[in-house]
Amino acid sequence: MIPIMVQGAFTNFVNMLDNLMVGRLGTAEMTGVSIANQFVFVYMLCMFGAVSGAGIFTAQYHGSGDKEGVQNTFRFKLVFTTFLAIIFAALLFWKQDALIGMYLKGEAAEGAAEATFSFAKQYLNLIMLEMIPMAICQSFASTLRETDHAMPPMIAGIAAVLVNLCLNYILIFGKLGAPQLGVAGAAIATVVSRFVELLINLIWCAANPGKAAFFPGVFRHFRIPRELAGKILVKGLPLMLNETLWSAGLVLVDQCYSLRGLNVVSAQNIAYTFYDLFCVAFTSCGSAIGIIIGQELGAGELAKAKGDAKKLCTLSIGIGTVVGLVFAALSSFIPQLYNTTDEVRRLAAAIMLIFAAIMPMLAYCNATYFIVRAGGKTLITMLTDSGYVWLFQLTAAFFISRYTDIPVIPFYVIVQSLQIIKVAMGTYFVRKGIWLTNIVGN
Repeated sequence: MIPIMVQGAFTNFVNMLDNLMVGRLGTAEMTGVSIANQFVFVYMLCMFGAVSGAGIFTAQYHGSGDKEGVQNTFRFKLVFTTFLAIIFAALLFWKQDALIGMYLKGEAAEGAAEATFSFAKQYLNLIMLEMIPMAICQSFASTLRETDHAMPPMIAGIAAVLVNLCLNYILIFGKLGAPQLGVAGAAIATVVSRFVELLINLIWCAANPGKAAFFPGVFRHFRIPRELAGKILVKGLPLMLNETLWSAGLVLVDQCYSLRGLNVVSAQNIAYTFYDLFCVAFTSCGSAIGIIIGQELGAGELAKAKGDAKKLCTLSIGIGTVVGLVFAALSSFIPQLYNTTDEVRRLAAAIMLIFAAIMPMLAYCNATYFIVRAGGKTLITMLTDSGYVWLFQLTAAFFISRYTDIPVIPFYVIVQSLQIIKVAMGTYFVRKGIWLTNIVGN
């Protein structure tokens, strides 16, 4: 868990610094980048779902000592994620005006919406260049983690975010003789950092064939056994669809909030940036849970997996509680770091307090999700994850935003309090034990 957490924390810390740099340019620049990143968020979660579907098999094949099985799942990840990257880039290129416009329907100062639209489009057109290298990098990183080598992707991730940070400083503000590119500079820095991350992962695998046992000979062909591909699609498509629908659902919930005004979009950007930094503690715990439980199930140690699942859920709740308390303590200070209005700062602080209050529940739900997913029960994870967002959160947000005048903060409280439903669903399925299965048959 620790290498995953370190990489996630470091990545999100630098993302926070990036966000602060863009935030120093002005509210329109910050909000434009925030809107563009909503769609990048959906793409990243789609990639996560794509590699995670095959990753269920990777972890269990590794647990049973099947090297060829690991190689085949890696090949599947490469082909599938690259295909998805091309589809996503094409969609964002052709439909970007309509997608960005969704977030500019609330009240805004004169000229603010036009400026925000311009910055969002400028950023999005450049950031699309990161999609294919990100897809390939995700395939490498997930396979390395699932085969007990979490350190190399951590090192690659840290190197990439350092490159991103330095280039951001140089290109956003025009330092060291470079032109001052603003939001375009932020996008260029991110794209370059993705290629750096991919290159480091490739070099490590090539230099350590004994540790990265799946790598030697993996590119000799891309033939994937039809039976295995079918199994991955059966298990993996619901997982990928879940991640895509879950992230898209959250994006639409945020669009409902945005109808209360452009200030809300700006405040969300601040709150979400720091939420991502703090919640990496329990989301990393979830990723580790999926790997640990998956390997135990693949090795046929069902009783051990059941006992460890309970302990890891308790650990996750504890982490979420501590993180929530720290997040609450900093909620009034963090918004002051941004060059924005007092109203945006006030809204951001209030949103952060709401997230701090529910962090233990979010941590627990994250743990139950990875436990059930480790046993290949992807349809159930789809029900408890994206199904919950669309049936409960989005329905409530849609109704409140369009048929009531409830202010945005009570609006947030109502929608986020529905998390208790997800807690109940996760608890039921974990205790029922239907996830205690070996899906690789060894």
